[in-house]
Formats: sequence, structure tokens, C-alpha cells
Amino acid sequence: MSVIGEKIATRDSYGNALVELGKEHDDLLVLDADLAAATKTGTFKKVFPERHIDCGIAEANMTGIAAGLSTCGFVPFISTFAMFAAGRAFEQVRNAIGYPKLNVKIGATHAGISVGEDGASHQCNEDIALMRTIPGMVVINPSDDVEARAAVKAAYQHEGPVYLRFGRLAVPVIHDEKTYHFEIGKGEQLRDGSTCTIIATGLCVSEALAAAELLMGKGIDAQVINMPTIKPLDEALVIEAAKKTGRIFTVEEHSIIGGLGAAVSEVLGDKLPTRITRIGMNDVFGESGPAKELLHKYELDAEGIANRIEREMEL
Repeated sequence: MSVIGEKIATRDSYGNALVELGKEHDDLLVLDADLAAATKTGTFKKVFPERHIDCGIAEANMTGIAAGLSTCGFVPFISTFAMFAAGRAFEQVRNAIGYPKLNVKIGATHAGISVGEDGASHQCNEDIALMRTIPGMVVINPSDDVEARAAVKAAYQHEGPVYLRFGRLAVPVIHDEKTYHFEIGKGEQLRDGSTCTIIATGLCVSEALAAAELLMGKGIDAQVINMPTIKPLDEALVIEAAKKTGRIFTVEEHSIIGGLGAAVSEVLGDKLPTRITRIGMNDVFGESGPAKELLHKYELDAEGIANRIEREMEL
């Protein structure tokens, strides 16, 4: 795996991208639910205090405020933990933002089990599934700092609701900012291979690349695809990969129900039936513990992904 730079948490990327956008666009507003230090919108607040609104621990109300502001010509980004943005405020996101197709962006941090010691109550492994069901909602789960910052900027340019998923744990930078181009609805091949295809998203992309290197030593040549946009999914890339290798593995720090694996399965089930193994959280809640230890226990690190793929390929 080629690592371009130091490890950076995508929640930090989110805060930095908001500052960059704020310098260019006066209509950008940032709303937070008393978590600015954790979501990193505090970075924006330091530069643009007059455009940062702390709504307190009232996520549903924050969602409604953002909806109203968007009808007045502003482009609001609402920010809180994924559990609260997608979970607690789901009804408001659906009815106040999704239904009227308003131009509100949702910056959801601390997604997945890598939240670590905060435990199952805060480890949102259901948010992609929830957001995918809202008509017209774009769902993005970036893999590193470069992609996360580019995704935030693309979300601003997109007319309509966007759900952006960010992590707490620092992850390797695998993209070169000078050459990388992000486009909503497009995935990318990071590694060629002929034996099978690994389609990964978010934190799991760098782990999938490292897993592919481990698998090479076991005679398995894995193609690796980064899928930052879960909805709309890059269906053409998925179908092309299925035709090429005939064996698909999806990897996500999310429930295997309703997430990336489900999205890929739906496409191939309709258009090109292919054997698929979904690697993720297997219909269980998370637990409290150090993030890296949890990723290892649930086989979402490089070693776990490689071991799972090796076992499945033997069947």
C-alpha cells in the first residue's frame, strides 16, 4: 500500500475543508449541536464566529433550523455525531430536508466502531442504511484526508441534500492531492487484480489495500476499488469488476445490512448475478474498547480482511 502522508482523522479534514470553503463562499453556514470540539467545526468557528451557530444538544431542532436557513439562500452544514445526525434526527432529516429536497449538508462524525471507548450507544453502524433510504439523499463516506476535503467541497457544489460520513480514528493518506479528483457517484480502482475484487469504503479502504498485499503472499491477486459514494453508487464500475474477476468482497465499517455491501448486492442481483461476501458488522452492536482492537476483533483491519477472504476463497 502506498501511503502519501501522515495519518489524519477525516473529522479533522471536515473542519479544515469548511474553513477553506468559508473563505470562498459567504453563504456557507455551520451549525453544531454542542460538539464543535469533537466534530472539528470549532476550526471554522475560530475563523468565522458569526457564521457558526451552536444549537445546543438539540439535534432535531438544529436540523429544522438548517432547513429554514436553506430556504433563505444559505448553504448550511449541520454537524454532530453520526448516531445523532442519522439516528436521533432521522425524522427531521427525512421530512424537513429530504422531502422538500432542500440544500442542506449533513456532516456526521464519529461513525462506526472506531469511535472506540464510547461504546455501542455511540458507535453508529446503521447510518448509511438509514440515509440511503431517503429519496434524493447523496451518501458519501471518504477514505482519507484528501478525499474527505474534496468531498466536502463537492457537497457544497451539489444542489440538494448530502450526508457526509467522517471518522474519529486517524487513517493513512492514500491519495495525492495534486492528482486526485473527486466526483460524486464515482469510484476508483486503487489496485489491479485478477482473482477477486475488494470494494471498500471509508476507513476500510486503506485496510483493504494492506489486506491485498497480504493476500498476494497467499496466491490471491485482489483488485481493490475505493467506493466513496454509496449513493448514487458507481454501478458501471461494480459491474465491470464483477465481469473481470467474478468474485466480489465488500468491506465497510458499518452493518452488512443496508450499507455498501447491500448496495453492491442490489446492483449485481439485478444486472449481473455474482458471488458476493459482505464484510462488516454482522447484525451485532459494537462494544467499548480501543478502536484498533475493535477493528481487529471484528475482522475489519488488514489481517482480518485478508483472513476472511482467504477462508471464503477456499469454499
